[in-house]
Amino acid sequence: MSDTSLVLPIVVGVSAAVVLVSVIANWLWGKKDKKAAPKKSSQLITLVDPNVKYALPLIEREEISHDTRRFRFGLPSSEHVLGLPIGQHIHLSAKIDDDLVIRSYTPVSSDEEKGYVELVIKVYFKNVHPKFPDGGKMSQHLNSLKINDTIDVRGPSGRLQYAGNGLFLIKKMRKDPPVELRAKKLNMIAGGTGIAPMLQLIRHICKDASDPTEMRLLFANQTEEDILLRNELEKYQAEHPEQFKLWYTLDRPNEGWKYSVGFINDEMIKEHLFAPGDDVLVLMCGPPPMINFACNPALEKLGYPESQRFAY
Repeated sequence: MSDTSLVLPIVVGVSAAVVLVSVIANWLWGKKDKKAAPKKSSQLITLVDPNVKYALPLIEREEISHDTRRFRFGLPSSEHVLGLPIGQHIHLSAKIDDDLVIRSYTPVSSDEEKGYVELVIKVYFKNVHPKFPDGGKMSQHLNSLKINDTIDVRGPSGRLQYAGNGLFLIKKMRKDPPVELRAKKLNMIAGGTGIAPMLQLIRHICKDASDPTEMRLLFANQTEEDILLRNELEKYQAEHPEQFKLWYTLDRPNEGWKYSVGFINDEMIKEHLFAPGDDVLVLMCGPPPMINFACNPALEKLGYPESQRFAY
């Protein structure tokens, strides 16, 4: 037998062995990858269609203050989440005195909680404010609901959505296509119940370890007792002191109050919020007079461009 005839079977045998080992290695590597791959989310979403109203039952109510309530509404099952993108809100509607009344609210709960959605709402009672003797139709209606009564909910809705890591998708008008805006620093100005969309964003960013976005919040109220969700806000400040800073201002403070006093002005903004810059976005939510006659004039005076300001 020649040397050539001996070498050929050996080469073929070695080649076959290499191929076999390669196949086995690839099979094992594939199994490893499949095991390591994260499972896709299979959450049950409540707000499947923004044009459909979902009747949600009241399952719990808490009195936070003399005129503020926390309402918890049940979702279709204990495994459902609301399915509300960060920055968006929902519409509540009800027939009140033969009129269809619709109001927008931002939940204080998130999709980390299953089976329910929570709203913190200030109740505007009749004959309290001389300019509004009838009070708030929707807030009084919600306050009158009994356990298991339902409210119609529709959404998501809104002109702003947060995509994470400082990326915002913002529409100038509701039907406009969204424009991308990136911000490394967020200035937030809230008044009263306008804190809800700010808390939604603060919570999301603080809980995402990969999101370095820095935040400053200026929160205006009439009295110290009116400060909503204070414990949660101060908890995030204590846990993330370099990322989130909080400052208050009150119209009627108690003695010994250590924060600001009076309406929001340019001095407060200059001292407690980020200075204007290409990487700074200002978000505002509160009563229209606060936004139109206090916030925007002060921001303009300090040089914050209109393109980097957003009012919910």
